[in-house]
Amino acid sequence: MSSHNHAIVWIDHQQAKIFQFDATDVDSATIRSSHPHEHIHHKANSGDSGHVSVDKGFLRRVGEAVSQAGSILITGPASAKKELAAYLKRDQPGIAARIVGIEAMDHPSDGELLAFARKFFAPDDRLQARLRGEMQQ
Repeated sequence: MSSHNHAIVWIDHQQAKIFQFDATDVDSATIRSSHPHEHIHHKANSGDSGHVSVDKGFLRRVGEAVSQAGSILITGPASAKKELAAYLKRDQPGIAARIVGIEAMDHPSDGELLAFARKFFAPDDRLQARLRGEMQQ
């Protein structure tokens, strides 16, 4: 992916949709987990947690995909968004430092996801435009 100022990641345990964008351009990618889709049914008094294990290779590939973004917003419907943030903090702290938000979001269309990201980053874009204008004076 090209490097753009902003990136939004929508992630669940099966896939991550990534949009990297600036005022005029958008690049998108979808990264899929290598783990098969599993439904775990937790039984009372069993020794397991009842949760599917985290696919660290999947999280690594998502991190690599947004490694050039200036600011990153992570969204998703369940725990995968927090697992991604924790993984990045632990294993890729340089990328984690650019996470500006983690938001719950069900299953938006690609257009809805990009519109949400543009609205989220609008204050930052206005600030950056103002700073560029002041530097040119």
